Amino acid sequence: MKDVDNIGIQLSKNGSRIEQSLVWDDIRIFLAVAHTGTISKAANLLKIGVATVSRRVERLEATFGMPLFLRHQAGYRLTEDGTELLEKAKSMEMAANTLLLEADTRMKISGKVRIATTETLANNLIIPSLPSLQKNYPDLTLEIITDVHTVNLHRRDADLALRIIRPERGHVTIRQLGILGFGLYGSEDYLATHSSGALRGEYENDNFIGWTDDQSQLFTFKWVEQTLKDRPLSIATTSLSAQISAVKAGLGLAVLPHFVANAAGLICVSSNLGIDQPLWLVIQADLAHSLRIRKVADFLADIVFLNRAKLSGQDETKPFK
Repeated sequence: MKDVDNIGIQLSKNGSRIEQSLVWDDIRIFLAVAHTGTISKAANLLKIGVATVSRRVERLEATFGMPLFLRHQAGYRLTEDGTELLEKAKSMEMAANTLLLEADTRMKISGKVRIATTETLANNLIIPSLPSLQKNYPDLTLEIITDVHTVNLHRRDADLALRIIRPERGHVTIRQLGILGFGLYGSEDYLATHSSGALRGEYENDNFIGWTDDQSQLFTFKWVEQTLKDRPLSIATTSLSAQISAVKAGLGLAVLPHFVANAAGLICVSSNLGIDQPLWLVIQADLAHSLRIRKVADFLADIVFLNRAKLSGQDETKPFK
């Protein structure tokens, strides 16, 4: 995805010239962390989220291919390479920071932004995180469109989308934000009263909960169909929330996102099904310069970054014992 704040600059390191396309906000955040010595103080100074500061520092270090800070328990301290960059960054700040900040504050962020996403991501990730966005931008109105089918941004169905399906066409900008992990889950009562075959990947004696045929395009539908080998489902639903309720009731096993299943207190039978999906941020290309769209896009990127371990299932997935 081409960042609308990209500016081309050339920097000199050890006598050699390197040319990079940098994001000015990353340099601004680098200066704030260097000045304050901590991520949290830099976030307060710039009035942005801690996750944004951390993510932008990591991106800047990846751009240069070298660490700019030494991480200590007491805070962040510049490396030798970071110290070399500091004076160049200050020169950039004098030339660009005033212009960008004044332009940002002059434009009041208001109006409507339409976000397309899945019901699961909307209810369990986006909406619980909205109070901070609403507090910062009270005149911003969000329309959240949820559907198991892909919304077409090219037809103006939405302004931007957070999806696990990568668009193959349309005039859009695309960026991968993270990974959404999936596992096979059951309730403690179900697993205690059924054979342990599921724990060995043997599902002949297990009941399965899945999607109706109307959702046959879903990769989770296909995984369950291949696993059952012509056996019927015990329960078929048209929503993930109904599947979770069925699993909690002890009616069988279901393929669920880790972060939703863990929050529901379900037990992971298998955490590696080979169907984990990238999370894509998709924006209509002709709206990428809109300030309100950029603010919402940054908000989505921040909450995925902040919840990346939960979304991938790396922090809470509990096996059955």
